[in-house]
Order: sequence, then C-alpha cells, then structure tokens
Amino acid sequence: MVNETATETDRPTVAVNGIAHIQLTVSNPEACLPFWEKLCHFLDMKTLIRNESTIYCIGSRTGILVRGAPEDKRDLAFDQNRSGLHHFCFRARAREDIDSIFKFVSEDLEATIIHGPEDGSQFAPGYYSILFEDPDGIRVEFNHVPGKGHFGEKGRLGSGTGPASQYGEDGLTDQ
Repeated sequence: MVNETATETDRPTVAVNGIAHIQLTVSNPEACLPFWEKLCHFLDMKTLIRNESTIYCIGSRTGILVRGAPEDKRDLAFDQNRSGLHHFCFRARAREDIDSIFKFVSEDLEATIIHGPEDGSQFAPGYYSILFEDPDGIRVEFNHVPGKGHFGEKGRLGSGTGPASQYGEDGLTDQ
C-alpha cells in the first residue's frame, strides 16, 4: 500500500504488513529444532516442513524457519554482540499473553530466562515484556504495548517529543 507521505527523498512511502518469516540457523539442531517447534505450536502455528535439519512453522501472521548449520560451521556459537542479530521481539495482543508465554517457556521449554515479566515503560508507554534464550543462546523477546504505543498521545511520536537520541538501560532519552 503506497502512502503519499513524503520521505527524505520525496518518494511515497510503503507501509509493510509485518514480517512474513524469520529464518534462524542454529549450531545445535538436536536441541533447537524441538524447542522451536514446541514454541511455535504454543503460538498457534503449524509445522509446514520438518526433517532432520529443518523445521518451518507458519501461522499467527508469521513464519519461523529453523535449520541446523552445516557440520563444518557448528563450532561457531551465536554471539549477540557480533554483527547481525541481537534479538527479535514478538508483539503480544494482551499483557496476560506475556504471562502465559513466560509460564510456558520457563516451565515447559525450560528456556534460559534473561528476565521474567517486567515493566519497561521507559521504552514505551505500558511496555511489558519477557526475554529468554533458545538452546543456542538466540535471544527472543515477547512484549505488549497497549494502545498506539509511541504513536499514541503519551508516546514520543504522538506527543510531538520526536525521536530520542539514545536508548539503553534507562530507556529512550535525550542528551
């Protein structure tokens, strides 16, 4: 859908419809494939592809494909501080969903929990999230932000405050 809002290049913008799929390559497929398939099924996704090196689940308006790295590259562990993926975050429809997902990943998946359900309003009004790792150490976040988040009246982009110059432990700040 083309949006007639001008950009820095005076071209119309395009509003995308979310992320279609995420593909992850893991060094420990024996542990990671079952982990991700169980998580995807909990998220109301269905398995489209399953073999000894790959699972691909679709549903809930997205897809997650996880494949084992080639044997000669499995000694390279995931490091979120290298160039590439730091983490990715799913958006939940309700705050209670965050609590349910946390219970599932901590009890049924025995995921490595980085933080349980917590308020992160320093990042966006009403931000509530969990953060955990899969068996390879890939970090996954789930959050819920009520209403319009940053586009709402109390958000930086809805109130006229505008973009922050920094983000970190203290959230979004200006210098």
